[in-house]
Amino acid sequence: MASYGRDMRRYRAFLEAAGIDDVAAVRERDVSAFLASLREPSTDADGTTRPGLSASSAARTLIAVRGLHRFLALEGTTPVDPARAVRPPSAARRLPKAIPLVSVERLLAAASVGDTPVSLRDRAMLELLYGCGARISEVVGLDLDDVSGSAASAGVVRLLGKGDKERIVPLGRYAREAVDAYLVRGRPALAAQGTGTPALLLNQRGRRLSRQSAWAAMQGAAERAGLSEHVSPHTLRHCFATHLLDGGADVRVVQELLGHASVTTTQIYTLVTVQQLREVYAQAHPRAR
Repeated sequence: MASYGRDMRRYRAFLEAAGIDDVAAVRERDVSAFLASLREPSTDADGTTRPGLSASSAARTLIAVRGLHRFLALEGTTPVDPARAVRPPSAARRLPKAIPLVSVERLLAAASVGDTPVSLRDRAMLELLYGCGARISEVVGLDLDDVSGSAASAGVVRLLGKGDKERIVPLGRYAREAVDAYLVRGRPALAAQGTGTPALLLNQRGRRLSRQSAWAAMQGAAERAGLSEHVSPHTLRHCFATHLLDGGADVRVVQELLGHASVTTTQIYTLVTVQQLREVYAQAHPRAR
């Protein structure tokens, strides 16, 4: 309620400043102008400059204003609803956060400290996340048949994505070697603790590894690697896409590898590489700034 009252006071002050003292006189252009004013910096009486509202805050304020005008129109207080066609601003798209290749390599190395069944499993898991661009749900959902037999001989992994959509992704050398090491020296020991499951990745009770346990294993590897960046299983999916595009891969190929239904979703990663180009340009070009 406090935020609603603040929004209404801001709107009333705007209308008064515009010389509008009758709510029935408000037109669509006035509501649009109010929305635009929310995004502009303002100066207080003491000379303090305040930044404009974010897109999400401006959208919240507009929703309150639209609710007011809709109510007034329904009650018959005003003949029309001038805010009905005014659309809130779109929130800025958040770019995926990818960590540098050197950080990825440190993370992968830290996952396989020692030669225990758990460390072999964690290395295989992280190599699959980064080497295939898989979601964590897809990796923990893998069964033995998805990476062994004909799939392994073909050098691919079979992933089951959103909406049970299946896709085939190449399995790189590092990922194959990590999975093979786990299958030979790690999984048998873990499987002996359970009653038998086709799951590829097992926990210490011989059951399918959960997403929560996979996340915890990755956090442990990140701590051992001494990474300052925040990392999660999805970070490696972002790295997979970004590093492929940096290496010259076609965006539609990356779309297929990620399992995106639309190339528009994949294109957000191209913004990451463009931003990197801008940063390098700003730092390196003598007349960039």
